[in-house]
Amino acid sequence: MEGALHATMRVIESREDYLSAVAAIAAGHGPIAIDAERASGFRYSQRAYLIQVFRRGAGIYLFDPPSIGSMVELNEAIRDEEWVLHAASQDLACLREVGLDPARIFDTELGARLANLPRVGLGTVVEELLGVHLAKEHSAADWSTRPLPQSWLVYAALDVELLVDLRDAMAALLQSQRKAGIAEQEFASVLGREAKPPKSDAWRRMTGLATVRGARNLAVARELWEARDAYAREIDTAPGRIIPDASLVAAARVLPETKRDLSALREFVGRASRSELPRWWAAIETGMATDDLPAVRVPGEAVPPPRVWSDRNPPADRRLKLARAALAEVAELLSLPVENLLTPDTLRRVAWTPPEPLTLGTLQEALRDLDARPWQIDATAQVILNAFVDADQTVGMASDGDS
Repeated sequence: MEGALHATMRVIESREDYLSAVAAIAAGHGPIAIDAERASGFRYSQRAYLIQVFRRGAGIYLFDPPSIGSMVELNEAIRDEEWVLHAASQDLACLREVGLDPARIFDTELGARLANLPRVGLGTVVEELLGVHLAKEHSAADWSTRPLPQSWLVYAALDVELLVDLRDAMAALLQSQRKAGIAEQEFASVLGREAKPPKSDAWRRMTGLATVRGARNLAVARELWEARDAYAREIDTAPGRIIPDASLVAAARVLPETKRDLSALREFVGRASRSELPRWWAAIETGMATDDLPAVRVPGEAVPPPRVWSDRNPPADRRLKLARAALAEVAELLSLPVENLLTPDTLRRVAWTPPEPLTLGTLQEALRDLDARPWQIDATAQVILNAFVDADQTVGMASDGDS
């Protein structure tokens, strides 16, 4: 097989060619390198517009999922093999959408993090471990474009051509660092992680919404967001390309009294801001008339930001600071990024509300409930417990001194 740089790459679009490729891939040997290209920032959907597959003894195949449809035949042929992906969490959802669902994976991006490499992008990791320079000039392209330019196809093929070699080099590096078992648990966690259902109040994530005051203004912001979202879904275009958050937020702040006022609003811009003006005005009218006013402040499940802990919960603040310092030492000893040793959110949650009674067993159970992996619990539970106990003793001594 010629390297992708020296070959003319062809996209497989017909069922007949697809089934022939499935047979060839099944006849290959070793792990399956796989990648997907979406049109994030261009399209509403997160579907795959190109799926690349490489296997030793078979070669590189570029599939057009919109034309092919279900790819369950390929899944049946390779499901029991190890699939190699770079940043698997970004691609698993769109792969599963077409019937591709691996039983086990090797994630070279996550492996690079666990190996404590300074940079984890595919190009830099390939250069670091394989000594090959990969150009990444088409990473932000609109992959829904048809026909796809040959230069884009070569770029896409290169994403998988070296992925199995990279997997082997990464596995050897992790083995030398005694992290192979850690990596297996992390890869399995990524594979088993369920997609989060969309939030019912997704509109609250609009950039700049914090500048909108009052329940009526928030109602207008919500209706504008929902109108844009429905239209974006209808024409399969990224919402921000229709009209930006800043425009919706500006209209919600000002509350224009007429359609003409809305049209005259200087901050109300975007390619559909005038062509779809009746749509946006109808949303504003709905927001102005509704009795279903959103809460101005919504209590979240997340704990407060640490910057306010010293005032709102001084014992928790002390626990968090001591535990952070202790985990930083463990991370340095294990040569791991501290956020991979234990996610900051997990530590914040157990520091804010420790289990009662506080014992090693109850703390381990709390970490497990927060989806910490066994290796993380083994490496951190006792250290966190010691930090919490020290923090509580310090608080107790301070109280005794005050008395």
